[in-house]
Amino acid sequence: MKRIAFALLFVSTIVACKQEDKKNHANGNAKFSKLCDQYYEDYLKLNPISATYSGDNRYNGELPNDGSVAYLNTTKSFYKQYLDSLGKYNREQLDENDRLSFDVLKDQLEVGLEGLNYHFEYLPFNQMTALPLTIGQFGSGTGAQPFKTVKDYEDWLKRINAFSVWADTAIGNFKKGIASGIVLPKALVVKMYPQMLGMVVTDPAKSLFYGPVNQMPKEFSVADKKRLTEAYRKSILTVIVPTYKKLGDFLKNEYLPKARTTSGFSSLPGGTAMYTYLVKQQTTTTKTPEEIYQTGLKEVARIHSLMDSVKNTTGFKGDLKAFFEYMKTDPKFMPYKKPAEILAAFDNIHKRMEPNLKKMFTTVPKTPFEIRQTEAFRAASASAEYNQGSADGKRPGIFYVPILDATKFNTTSGMESLFLHEAIPGHHYQISLTQENTNLPKFRRFGMHNAYVEGWALYCESLGKELGLYTDPYQYMGALGDEMHRAIRLVVDVAIHTKNMTREQAIKYMMDNEAIDEHGATAEIERYMGMPAQALGYKTGAMKIRELRTRYEKELGPKFKLAEFHHQVLKDGSLPLSVFEAKMDAWAATVK
Repeated sequence: MKRIAFALLFVSTIVACKQEDKKNHANGNAKFSKLCDQYYEDYLKLNPISATYSGDNRYNGELPNDGSVAYLNTTKSFYKQYLDSLGKYNREQLDENDRLSFDVLKDQLEVGLEGLNYHFEYLPFNQMTALPLTIGQFGSGTGAQPFKTVKDYEDWLKRINAFSVWADTAIGNFKKGIASGIVLPKALVVKMYPQMLGMVVTDPAKSLFYGPVNQMPKEFSVADKKRLTEAYRKSILTVIVPTYKKLGDFLKNEYLPKARTTSGFSSLPGGTAMYTYLVKQQTTTTKTPEEIYQTGLKEVARIHSLMDSVKNTTGFKGDLKAFFEYMKTDPKFMPYKKPAEILAAFDNIHKRMEPNLKKMFTTVPKTPFEIRQTEAFRAASASAEYNQGSADGKRPGIFYVPILDATKFNTTSGMESLFLHEAIPGHHYQISLTQENTNLPKFRRFGMHNAYVEGWALYCESLGKELGLYTDPYQYMGALGDEMHRAIRLVVDVAIHTKNMTREQAIKYMMDNEAIDEHGATAEIERYMGMPAQALGYKTGAMKIRELRTRYEKELGPKFKLAEFHHQVLKDGSLPLSVFEAKMDAWAATVK
């Protein structure tokens, strides 16, 4: 009897211990979830523009002076504080989702902190990534900044008032850059000051920033309409125009003469270390610039031979360069008369692949999707792009197409691959599904890693044939052209920033290897000059996803289901590639 009683006591003690462990585990997870939530809240306070993009309107009236010493010190403390907090958790005691959050957060904090060792604030903006251009998009009334309520209109007035202070700091940082030899190339500066001076008007009604006044909701009271109209007119003339003029004049008269004639970061003091850091940040790998360069050379050669075989199927007599020229210039590849026809052609691509999409994706976003023409004020320097919708679905995901002249829009530019990348199933599926997934902490729902996000979108281009596209050899050639473009990037980005390749040599290399005109190649190369390493993420990420798919198809045989693979790739949101690969391997092991 005593033995039975002791055995029962022993069993009940084990059960009690297990329950206690479970409780402690749950408490640990609950505390960790709280830490993730608090991290995101503090991140948004530091980055109110990011909050606006993600559809969180609480900080729409704020614009931080993000180049100031005070802001940079606050950012440093923020990273250190959260790294300390993270160190108090045992990763192995967290559940699977929280372990992913732990790994992502640790990576973000460490990489962010490391970036503060370099004076990137001395290059506050360029012709591509520039708060002054974002402010133009927001203030036009067609961007992410909402203009639906009176409070929305008042928020914008507060935000734009802070723009003048931001610009003064940017000018101060450009000057610090001049003093320390960290300056932009002249080739970029000549593109920047016209962007600024183009915002200068004498009549407020002719300003891009008058858009919200023209679109003021009918339900506003007469008094509010009058008050806000006057405030917007005053803001345009006393804040916006003088700020853009100040920036434009400074860039043209003071900065341009001090800008550099070289193209790459290696010509800057400490520039090689800056570039190596950016490679790590943008690819989320430990690959060296040289490894990436060699991968690029191999990929260029591989895609070249594919292009040759496609060219031969069309019966074209002549080399690849002549074929590129034919595709660029033959009038039959420019059939459009109006922008609306181009937008309709993109919509048709979507309709054609819909039946196959359903087989390859069992989970699709609820966020609405639209195709729009890029606004005229930024179309000249814009590429086709995707602007994410809001998590609540009120703002749709938008695929923007810049159309300067519809009659010159070339169908062989890879319309099908472009749609797969920027729209569906590329950015729209990945970003929307991540934002809609409320099981993820917010910093993951609204966070992005360049190599994962762009890698997914580029991988989607490789799905064209499986989706019933690329049946026209010229469209397939366009897709190969897009893939070649990303391979070329691996070569030229690294060569510009570590091998002293000049802007002109890089433009020539690009034109020699793909169907791109000088204007297009120039814009691309200048982008890599202004945004070093960003272009490396695409191919690095896409090759990793394709490598894993091929590995699992082989390992799992008939157990491999493509729709489930895609679900697993997307379900946990954006991850650093090392974290992503470990997660996918763990999934494949459970299927096995």
